[in-house]
Amino acid sequence: MTAAAGSIAVPVVVVALVGAIVVVQLLIIWSIKRHRDPDLRIECDAPIDELTPSLAGLSLGTAVDGNSVEVFENGAYFDVLFEAIRSAKLTVHFETYLWTEGVLGQRLAETLAERARAGLKVRVLLDATGTKKMGKGAERLLHAAGCHVVKFHDRSLRNIGVMNERDHRKLVVIDGRVAFVGGHCIVDTWLGDAQDKKHFGDVSVRLRGPIVNSIQSAFSENWAGETGELFVGDDVFPALDKAGDVTMHAAYVKPEGSAPAVKLLHHTIICLARKRIWIQNPYFIPEPEAIDAFGEAVKRGVDVRVMMPSTGGSDNPMVQHAGHRNFEKLLRCGVRLFEYPDTLLHQKVMTIDSVWCTVGSSNFDDRSFETNDEITLGIRDAATAKRLEEIFERYAPRCQEIRLEQWRKRGVGHRLIDNMYYLINEVL
Repeated sequence: MTAAAGSIAVPVVVVALVGAIVVVQLLIIWSIKRHRDPDLRIECDAPIDELTPSLAGLSLGTAVDGNSVEVFENGAYFDVLFEAIRSAKLTVHFETYLWTEGVLGQRLAETLAERARAGLKVRVLLDATGTKKMGKGAERLLHAAGCHVVKFHDRSLRNIGVMNERDHRKLVVIDGRVAFVGGHCIVDTWLGDAQDKKHFGDVSVRLRGPIVNSIQSAFSENWAGETGELFVGDDVFPALDKAGDVTMHAAYVKPEGSAPAVKLLHHTIICLARKRIWIQNPYFIPEPEAIDAFGEAVKRGVDVRVMMPSTGGSDNPMVQHAGHRNFEKLLRCGVRLFEYPDTLLHQKVMTIDSVWCTVGSSNFDDRSFETNDEITLGIRDAATAKRLEEIFERYAPRCQEIRLEQWRKRGVGHRLIDNMYYLINEVL
């Protein structure tokens, strides 16, 4: 071998060695992150409203009785939220994914700051990516007033392995006694009443009763993870009396080696429905196993309907195109699909057999089910389910129902776009 050949061989060996190390590291990361997805087959004839303890247990929570649930829509939610924050006496815990500079953000910052200046403990947990446009003025106001503001997975070397994992939860806990959970973001387009493309539709709920301790636990999970602070005492975890007759549980944890709780919950209830599954979700991209489970539900006589925005109504048409990729299979299975053209319907709710329902932050896609931190409430209450079904029925007349024969005729260009975006659906 010549000297020149030897000098070439050394870099090749180095490159091969580095490549092997990278491959091994990727395999290690994959082995740590991987988990077995739920088997979407359940042998059970009991009605879903008798299975709340099972649903809570399978999704790694506990069903609690004695709660009240109030549903609030669109911009009216913020009037109730701000009133609750202003009435706080001890603590305010606020967690959100999306906050952009504007009228709503300024109003929220001023309300939180006022409570902090009044001597309350105000903890604000913000996703670093989703709130990067919240405005320096709002941040300065919060800090100057004494609010403890923390960014989830900020851009730093210590977070390089989890930068794609975002805190997508939207929740608020007041004095450990009142909680809010839902889909509302701190963006001016969430004001109004979904009357046009500049005003979105959404649903959140106000909770009282023992379930509030569970919501506080969800906040504590990421707060402790980011700050190391553990908070205790009656100002955050008080003993809570019954406030109503609703049984419910919260799904939010992401255990190693098992599917996240929100995925376990959503997939389990598909298998348990006997009469009706009505879904309202802005980003609907079910995996093949879930589509098959919807098809089995239809064979059992279940009325399966999904409402989502159209590409023209969505704030992210790429996600809608990714969802389109599986429309034909869903339609062949007997699932009815409705697209709303007028604005973004952002609510993430499901009703099952008109007696049980979910409300939360989770989209029906694997970014929410696998990657993001989310929270979904499982609620056994016919009155709440009815209220959510009424929302579905109110928007439905303005939807376009997708028909199988018509959908099969869509153009080649549409199909190519659908398949292209589906390839990257988990990072959209």
